[in-house]
Amino acid sequence: MVHHNQDDHLELCDGCTPQDQQLYDNTPQRGTGVDPLQVYSMTLEAILQAQRQLLSLEPATPEFVTQQVTCRVPTTCPPEFQGRYTVRSGDTMFLIARRFGVTLQALINANPHIPNPNLIFPCDVLCVPGVDTCRVPTTCPPGFMNRYTVRPGDTMFFIARRFGVTLQALINANPHITNPNLIFPCDVLCVP
Repeated sequence: MVHHNQDDHLELCDGCTPQDQQLYDNTPQRGTGVDPLQVYSMTLEAILQAQRQLLSLEPATPEFVTQQVTCRVPTTCPPEFQGRYTVRSGDTMFLIARRFGVTLQALINANPHIPNPNLIFPCDVLCVPGVDTCRVPTTCPPGFMNRYTVRPGDTMFFIARRFGVTLQALINANPHITNPNLIFPCDVLCVP
């Protein structure tokens, strides 16, 4: 049973170890003005119940997963954004940025309501910023007749295969693409 004392410090049952006590310590640090209950928008009882459930599971069990309680939705999106995207299972900020042809940093910057970009959950809603400028070659090498505009999901490997050229030939023909592992929709490639 959890009880409050006059200092608002939580105390566990008599049989709890100091390490257990530390897990449930909800005392705001002096000078921070941070109240963990406000940060998580949950009641103390809900937080403690969730912790007890997690602590009772073995890490190897399939149920040992972290769940987001509520969806995080931005109040507004930056000007000139492409749209809103609802996170699905398996998504990461990197994969979403790549899917929409924006840099990871641009996606992170457009979503200040996500405090840790490494921790997103299904049903979170993200603002997808406008597409970065497309990389277009000024000229293609002699003998190259085709230009190809990258589409979502394309890779240099698949484009080379689609046009029947070697990956290295495609990379060499496109020096404006500094990292061939990172191409975005709207980039234009010279295809031999």
